Order: sequence, then structure tokens, then C-alpha cells
Amino acid sequence: MKLEEGERLIAVHTCTDEQDVLLATPNGKCIRFEVPDVRVFAGRTSTGVRGIRLADGDEVMSMSIIDHVDATPDERAAYLKYARAKRGSDDASMADEPEEETTGTGDLSPERAQTLEAAEQFILTVSDRGFGKRTSAYEYRLTGRGGQGIQNMEVNERNGRIVATFPVREGDGIMLVSDGGQVIRTTVGDIRIAGRRTQGVTVFRVAADEHVVSVARLSEDAGEDEDGNGSEEASLDGEAPETPQ
Repeated sequence: MKLEEGERLIAVHTCTDEQDVLLATPNGKCIRFEVPDVRVFAGRTSTGVRGIRLADGDEVMSMSIIDHVDATPDERAAYLKYARAKRGSDDASMADEPEEETTGTGDLSPERAQTLEAAEQFILTVSDRGFGKRTSAYEYRLTGRGGQGIQNMEVNERNGRIVATFPVREGDGIMLVSDGGQVIRTTVGDIRIAGRRTQGVTVFRVAADEHVVSVARLSEDAGEDEDGNGSEEASLDGEAPETPQ
């Protein structure tokens, strides 16, 4: 890929027209759009097209490929309400931003709810202060490529900046590494499911001057991710995110 001055390549993934792209930034922004929104270029060294419009001082931190699910805003809102009730959660923040138009008529049949549940994916987000959460991919609404995106996780003094955003499965493990040389390994199932705009819970307790710099996904399938590699990794230390180990 041809890069302009000051740019760097951060991720390369295979994909199909039946999938979506999820881009995330350290300052808490993200955008989801369909793979066909990125046109096929004739030349391998083309500069490409804009995925997300960045604010000053922000950058793309990670790119993930997630499955596309045809569901209306009403269906997604109704399913998220159904899922909260099923999990016994009272987290009212687990809903899309109010500017997305809904008609309020998104009642789901049991069959449709089961279909959406079977196709549901979860996005893990971790901050450099060691806070993290899982969020249903249905909360990351589909938009057009090139916009400013939506909020991914609250970025503030408590949380710090975002260091990792990628899809995970219930049986996965994750490993976090800090710039103080500390490492912790935990399971995805121990991390709370929460709304996209929430702060998350403590995953890695770091010292006041310490930060999480790398997060790796350890798949339930004998340590291999979906692409047959050892893990997915994201970092803020200048290394490419989601690098195979």
C-alpha cells in the first residue's frame, strides 16, 4: 500500500463481501461499514480510500473484520432489550445513540430473537489504564465509510486511552502486558458485558505510572485465532495491532 508521509500500515486482514469493517481509535471513536464500501483497486500500491475521519491528534488503532447481520435499527434495539433481560442486566446504557431513527415497533418473534442471538458477536475494548468491557456488536451500528464514527468507550482520566478493540468469543482467553513489565492472563467470560458508551471494569490493576500497552486474544481452539494464527494483538506503542504471534 502506498503511504503518505507520517502514515503507517496497522492491519491487514482477509475478508468477504458478506462482512463488515470495524475501525477504532485510541480517543474512543469507532466506525463500522460494509466491506463492499471499500472499492477494489486495480493496483496493489494504491493509496486507498478514507475509512474514518479523524480528529486532530487521533489515529486508527485497530481494524477488525466482523460478520454482517441484516437487522433493522428497531430489531437491534429490541434484541438488545431482550438480551439484557435474559442476562438479568439493568444496564440501560446498552442502547444505541438516540440520533439513530427507530419507530418503536421492533418487537421480535421468538424465532427472530434466536436467529439474532445465534449470530451475535461481542467486541472487547480495553483501555491503557486496565479497564475493559465486552459489548454486543449490534450496538455498533452500520454507517457509511468515511464518517467521524461513534463513541466506542468513555475516554477520561480514569480510563485513559483505548489500547485494544477486537471481536472475542466466550471461551477465549486474553493476555495483557503493561509497560512496567507486568503480564496478566484472564478469560473473556470474566469480563462484564456492558454498553458501548460505558467505562468498563478493572481487568488489569496497574500502578499509577503504568499503562497497558498490548492485548492478545488467545482462542479457545488450541491457541489459534480464526485465521489460524496464535493471537490477536493491539497496542499503542507503535507496533501494528492484532499482529499474529
